[in-house]
Amino acid sequence: MDGSVMVTGGAGYIGSHAVLALLDAGYRVVVIDNLVTGFDWAVDRRADFVPMAVEDPGVARVIAAHDVRAILHFAGSVVVPESVADPLKYYRNNTAASRSLIETAVAGGVRHFIFSSTAATYGIPETVPVAEGDPTVPINPYGMSKLMTEAMLRDVAAAHSMNFAALRYFNVAGADPDGRAGQSTAGATHLIKVAVEAALGKRASVGVFGTDFATPDGTGVRDYIHVTDLAAAHVHALEKLVAAPTESHILNAGYGKGFSVLQVLDAVDRVTNRTIARVIQGRRAGDPDALIADNAAILRTLPWRPRHDDLDGIVRDALAWERQLAERGL
Repeated sequence: MDGSVMVTGGAGYIGSHAVLALLDAGYRVVVIDNLVTGFDWAVDRRADFVPMAVEDPGVARVIAAHDVRAILHFAGSVVVPESVADPLKYYRNNTAASRSLIETAVAGGVRHFIFSSTAATYGIPETVPVAEGDPTVPINPYGMSKLMTEAMLRDVAAAHSMNFAALRYFNVAGADPDGRAGQSTAGATHLIKVAVEAALGKRASVGVFGTDFATPDGTGVRDYIHVTDLAAAHVHALEKLVAAPTESHILNAGYGKGFSVLQVLDAVDRVTNRTIARVIQGRRAGDPDALIADNAAILRTLPWRPRHDDLDGIVRDALAWERQLAERGL
């Protein structure tokens, strides 16, 4: 592909890994990020970096100056409970900001758009594993804000010369195996991040929210995908969009297998050779018993194949990054 790729939110957790994957594949990359939750030091120095929000009018100038032909859009707010408490923030940061970015992209002649969507678009699925054609009934503003953006992209692709891929992420975890990037957000709520923090003494314990789910051990089951595999999926999706410019895709990004909360904590105990304190708490409203991807469509559509689908390996990479943060005093 001629020109460059713009990555929004490229100073954040998943975005910074996508930047690495693109650069390693030989793409020219420009990152925009307002650094509200991201870190400028997380952007690989091979990429150009512009501190800017996606709804800033200056994005049009960045697209023109860098000859942007494709956008990978990660910028947005991602904490589900916060979205319930402050829904307008999520409709502003996710839906309205995405609308502004898409409009700027169309005006700037951008031909390909990859969107960071979520399994939260399904709400509480009727069947597990859940497939792309299953009902999308979000139960929180976060999931709805993402689903609304998917709808905008479908409509825009039908009306303009732009195709898109929306990847519905399941539970993203781990860190770059080479130690170049990882999850650095303070106060993160992701289970594996929280657990490795506890293993290193950054937290006193890990909360287990509910032990009465309809699962083998009573705790919630989730599909954990290594962030490096997820980043690779974005590169493959971009290649697919470029090769078939009239086709768009909505694809689950997961491994098609799940682990319970207790299984994850057992893995952290195993990898760290210590026992994390577990505090049993009540179930959180809206938590499904299990959320596992039917990933047949992504395996059929893209040449993507998981390379890091080992729970202990995911934990080891997350732990190595957490130790690196501790050495930096972060």
